[in-house]
Amino acid sequence: MTSATVHTIGKTVSQWGEGPVWWDGHLYYVDIEGHSLRRLNPENGDEAAWDVGERIGTVVPTEDRDGVIYAGDSGFQRLNLSTGEKTSLADPEAALRGTNRFNDGKCDPAGRFWAGTISTIKDEGTANLYCLDTDGRCTLKVTGLTNSNGICWSGDATTMYHIDTPTQEIRAYNYKLSDGSLGNQRAAIDTTAHGYASSPDGMTIDAEGMLWVAFCHGGCVVRFDPLRNKQLLRIDLPCIETTACAFGGADLDRLFVTTGIKSGLDEPEAGRVFVIDGLGIQGQPAFAYKG
Repeated sequence: MTSATVHTIGKTVSQWGEGPVWWDGHLYYVDIEGHSLRRLNPENGDEAAWDVGERIGTVVPTEDRDGVIYAGDSGFQRLNLSTGEKTSLADPEAALRGTNRFNDGKCDPAGRFWAGTISTIKDEGTANLYCLDTDGRCTLKVTGLTNSNGICWSGDATTMYHIDTPTQEIRAYNYKLSDGSLGNQRAAIDTTAHGYASSPDGMTIDAEGMLWVAFCHGGCVVRFDPLRNKQLLRIDLPCIETTACAFGGADLDRLFVTTGIKSGLDEPEAGRVFVIDGLGIQGQPAFAYKG
């Protein structure tokens, strides 16, 4: 049992909210179909937005407070929040423009930016996972994906977790932080075995090493133990398209959840950012890009 409460925060309604990350007292997230990066201060309610002129799948902070790195239709881009200037860093799937775009991603503890692509025409096996290293090199890491989604690392950085949504699995890899190499791919969680027909989407990890997964088309966020393949907690939200989650707040004990609007459904709170309070659980801090 949990005494957690669920409520919306901020006034913004996104077409398809995604990619939340807590940094420097703010929640950053994206509206993929709204082509915008958004920033929310939960303490005073201040909100800001930047129109990036393309679908934007994910964003990560940099050590420069005026800058972020995002991945979208045109690959990896550095965005100056003060001037709006964009600088292209890498575009590994330029030849697939129109059928693939970048989707979810995060920085690992060494400051590398990992982001994967999605086949927007659902062409199985044509999407990939890439790593933008701190020296600017972009490396192909995992091939044969269809919808690269949630990604995170264990607290000791020896395991990377990753979701390719159509498989309905959370995969684990042995991870070598020194060079970002992967090994021993295996299924940590089979969500269908836990009764989920909906799609595992964005993901984060808490201080106890448990995974939190937002289920697109499922209207919920679920906490899993990846070492025992066990469901620990499920929290339902009042809209079906729950897309991603991230811990934030001063004590990293608030779980923020982005959502999207499902065409044809009348859901008054769809597209809003939700916050789950009272979990009694802390998350792990986010990492900035160090390039």
